[in-house]
Amino acid sequence: MKKNPLILIVALLLLLVFAALLFAFQVRQSEVAVVTTFGKPTRDLNTPGQLYLKWPWPIQKVYKLDQRIQNFEDDKFDEVLTADSFNLLAMVYAGWHISDPKAFFPRFAGGSIPEAEKALRSLIRNAKSAVIGQHPLSDLVNTDPKQLKFDAIEKEILTAVQAQLTANNYGLQLEFLGLKKLGLPETVTTAVFDRMKSEREVLINKTQSEGEAEAQKIRSNAERQAADMISIAESQATEVRGKGEAEAAKSLAVFQQNPGLASFIFRLSALESSLKDRSTLIFDQNTPPFDLFRSLVPAAAPAGPLVPFPSVPQQPR
Repeated sequence: MKKNPLILIVALLLLLVFAALLFAFQVRQSEVAVVTTFGKPTRDLNTPGQLYLKWPWPIQKVYKLDQRIQNFEDDKFDEVLTADSFNLLAMVYAGWHISDPKAFFPRFAGGSIPEAEKALRSLIRNAKSAVIGQHPLSDLVNTDPKQLKFDAIEKEILTAVQAQLTANNYGLQLEFLGLKKLGLPETVTTAVFDRMKSEREVLINKTQSEGEAEAQKIRSNAERQAADMISIAESQATEVRGKGEAEAAKSLAVFQQNPGLASFIFRLSALESSLKDRSTLIFDQNTPPFDLFRSLVPAAAPAGPLVPFPSVPQQPR
């Protein structure tokens, strides 16, 4: 008899637990709950920790959906055509989450994430082809990083996809989208390399032209400076010649008064020039200026062939 109250209490607790499972539920931080009544969604609940009440099945049923951001990537390259008729292979990635559970739940077979990503993949491919088709290949493949427009193209694709999601009431929100990979078919690779080569050749020609212009400027400045220096040197030379001629005119006046002295000085200068570099001379004593050596021969010397004197070293002046 003593066991009956204990059994009754345990049975009552089990009954309360069973009733709680049938008539109450809670939602986690990362979830959103959709309550259906006879198969139609009637409520969506996303406040975590709060106890919610419901009717047991088959009247009502609770579906819990993951409300966190879902990462999505293309599973293969898609071939798209650029505005300048080049084939391009592109792969994108995206992040999305459920924004309207009551719209999302019936559209994708009980809130199926794989079904939602399948529909999203189709929308992204269509938007990607449309947006890239409005841009030339140089906006995506270019030797100059400043000419690339990845950010603008990604934003255009995201805007186009989100517009389709909103217009068709998919119940999900696209948070981010980007280009993951780009590729070129073999038929396009040669044409792209040729274009890159031509762009490099344009840069080379431009650099060479600028270098030649700078070199011509340097040569012109050098020639002008050389002409100025030559002009100054010629002016100074003219001035020196003038001074020399003036000094020569003074000496000429002295030579005119004493022609013998002038002749003697000229012969000494000519003899000095002949005796440079320790030369050995064979000469005729009657030929000026070597006739000066006749005065060095003794008067009593017997007549005979003239033996030339050894070269006289140049005297310091």
